[in-house]
Parts: sequence; C-alpha cells; structure tokens
Amino acid sequence: MNTWKNLTEEPPRSPRTRLGGYALVARMADKGRATLHGVAGEYHFACPLDQRLFDFKGVQADDVKSVLASGATDEQLVDWLNSHGTQKTADEIKEWGAAVEAYLPSEYPESKEWFAEACAKLGLKPENSTLFDYLEADDVVTFKK
Repeated sequence: MNTWKNLTEEPPRSPRTRLGGYALVARMADKGRATLHGVAGEYHFACPLDQRLFDFKGVQADDVKSVLASGATDEQLVDWLNSHGTQKTADEIKEWGAAVEAYLPSEYPESKEWFAEACAKLGLKPENSTLFDYLEADDVVTFKK
C-alpha cells in the first residue's frame, strides 16, 4: 500500500494537522516522502517553515529525511522526534505549535511585502491572515488548476 502522497496530484496535509502534538510534522512528512519518491511537485522539503520545526526540536533535515526514507510511519516519525534532538515537554510542544500557527508574516518587515503580494493573489487580507491560512488557501488554488 502507498504510504506517501503524490504532491503533483494532491496537496500535503495542513500545517495545522498535529502528529504527536506537533504542528507542521504531518505536512513536512508528506513533503519529505514525496521528495524521496520524486513526486513533490512545487513543494519543498526542508523549506524555511520545516526548518522552524527542525530548529525547535534540534534535529537536522538530513536526519529526518533518513527516517522517512526508512519507511517510518507517522507514529514512528513522532517517536523518533521525541527521542532525538532537544527534549520537549507536551506543554512546550503545544505552546510552540500555537505560536507557529498564529504567526502573522505581515507583522515582520522582512516578509511584509512578499506576504501582501502573495495574499492579494489569493484574495486574503494579509493583516489578519496567518502563514497557515496562506498555505491552506494556496493549496486549494494550486489543485483547482
């Protein structure tokens, strides 16, 4: 049975989807597995958003990619994350997930202009759209084509 998504045909899971309490892990895993199978399409494993997760946990993208290449299930990936890098409590994971989900790129000079343009293409208001809102809207538009 196919345990990976073909991201040329469907989007990765929402960044809001939690695995083991972690935001971003499901989406990152979908992109990593698709990359390994050559079907990532426009999606990028170890993008800056994935890197936030890796930095939070104190793990390296190449190590995570190796875990995914081993055929690890989502549960095995979460077990690996919990046993590698910087140890985090359930509360720390929850707080980090809430913070990354609430991130507003329009509040930061380095991303404000890009985000305003990107939101305009999707009909979103950048001043009250999170990065997660943008990613989900972009996924919908990408697969309506």
